[in-house]
Amino acid sequence: MTFTADDRQHMLRALRLAERGRGRTAPNPAVGALVVRGGRVVGQGWHRALGAPHAEAEALARAGRRARGATLFVTLEPCAHHGRTPPCTEAILSAGIARCVVAVRDPHEIVNGRGLRQLRAGGVVVETGLCAPEARELLGGYLLSHGEGRPRVTWKVAASLDGRIADAKGRSRWITDADARAAGHALRAAADAIVIGAGTARADDPRLTARLGAGTPQPLRVVCDTRLSLPKGLKLFSPPLARGTVVACSARAPEARARALEGRGVAVWRLPANGDGVSPRALARRLAASGRHEVLLEGGATLGRAWMRDGLVDRVALFAAPLVLGDGLAWCEGLGRTLAGAPRGRLARIERAGDGALLLVDWGKR
Repeated sequence: MTFTADDRQHMLRALRLAERGRGRTAPNPAVGALVVRGGRVVGQGWHRALGAPHAEAEALARAGRRARGATLFVTLEPCAHHGRTPPCTEAILSAGIARCVVAVRDPHEIVNGRGLRQLRAGGVVVETGLCAPEARELLGGYLLSHGEGRPRVTWKVAASLDGRIADAKGRSRWITDADARAAGHALRAAADAIVIGAGTARADDPRLTARLGAGTPQPLRVVCDTRLSLPKGLKLFSPPLARGTVVACSARAPEARARALEGRGVAVWRLPANGDGVSPRALARRLAASGRHEVLLEGGATLGRAWMRDGLVDRVALFAAPLVLGDGLAWCEGLGRTLAGAPRGRLARIERAGDGALLLVDWGKR
């Protein structure tokens, strides 16, 4: 299809609107919409939170009668089913939209082309594919979850220039400065879940919260503890963090310990285990099934290595600090790859992060 430069600018604006909902809408996707009439934006909206009006409904409500005969730009195929909110296709048809431009089709089994067909049947001119690469990047976790049954996984690493995440005595606080750590909190706020291993939980006793001020969305906190051996006094297992925390363990973990955690409000997921502990594939499937489409790994080398070996790491967010330790724990310790056999990622973004840098690398076939 042929789109104009103005069409592209309108869709890019809709994508920027969608970004405002990132981290707030799970299990729904982050979506933005724009109503344009006579070259002028007359309504806009984005999906603000689960249960709130969808982006299309908000944009149409703002446009009011000006939506009749207008063009709707939307970053994802409009829904055509009754859920927490009425179908967006009904709102679009009732508003008298003449043309609907959609960035990407929704692969969810209850949508998957149904919305496009309903709009066309109602006389709306429907065009798809505008800014599709940008929309797929925004919706990467959602598309993976409904296409492959697993979330998009980003492994967040804070390391020295020589790749160390801790010194020779195991000390890691703080390799990066406060500004870089704030950028890390922004990654948390954009994620649906954070995953760490038992070693990190025991050594650091983290809270795993996104601390960017009041109203910051908080991801699900997940700890892999195969045998449920972690101390019960960890911050994650105490109020108010217990509710919103999950412990993933094996089927053989002691029932009494599971009941004790559940009594505190912690959810316990019993999953298959392998030589590395809780199976990364099983946990990834469980996270996707629970609507957690964007997952941030914050564990150390053991956890990240297991997920990377299973081909589940889609991106690496490497915070590189301007210091050299010369010894200590390497963030990719134990992968054991040769130069010829090592997969090569693609540098997607590089930006300053405090006195260091953030390198975002796309990994694998995606």
